[in-house]
Amino acid sequence: MTKEEMFMSEAIALSAKNIQDNEGGPFGCVIVKDNKIVGRGNNKVTSKNDPTAHAEVEAIRDACKNLNTFQLDDCEIYTSCEPCPMCLGAIYWARPKIVYFANTRADAAAIGFDDSMIYDEMKKDLGERKIPIKNISREEAFKIFEAWKNKTDKTNY
Repeated sequence: MTKEEMFMSEAIALSAKNIQDNEGGPFGCVIVKDNKIVGRGNNKVTSKNDPTAHAEVEAIRDACKNLNTFQLDDCEIYTSCEPCPMCLGAIYWARPKIVYFANTRADAAAIGFDDSMIYDEMKKDLGERKIPIKNISREEAFKIFEAWKNKTDKTNY
């Protein structure tokens, strides 16, 4: 067994345990740095009443807490399923060096976790989306962006 397969087995074990524990859907994730697991997560959407509590997001939060950082440079993500659009965004913000996944998005769709609507929505203009998204108060909000741009003691990310 390769090291990648070993870490993926850990992510898959978390997804299997999640079925028994009824914390959420059948998804698990581990984050690895220097061949050591630094973060673990399983889907907790229904147990936390939190639609953002996907396995990858939970694992990113755990790893960042454990590493005392807001980025996962030089980390590897092992997730039991291809990341959904939300998790993919979180992964890109976390900046790991690689992501490994087991089940595909088509496999997830076949058991009732179909993200295709979100992928389709992202391609549409704002006015054509199923949930209305309207731009308001930009002038007021943009002043804050200008203040951030000019701030000299900020932490860039």
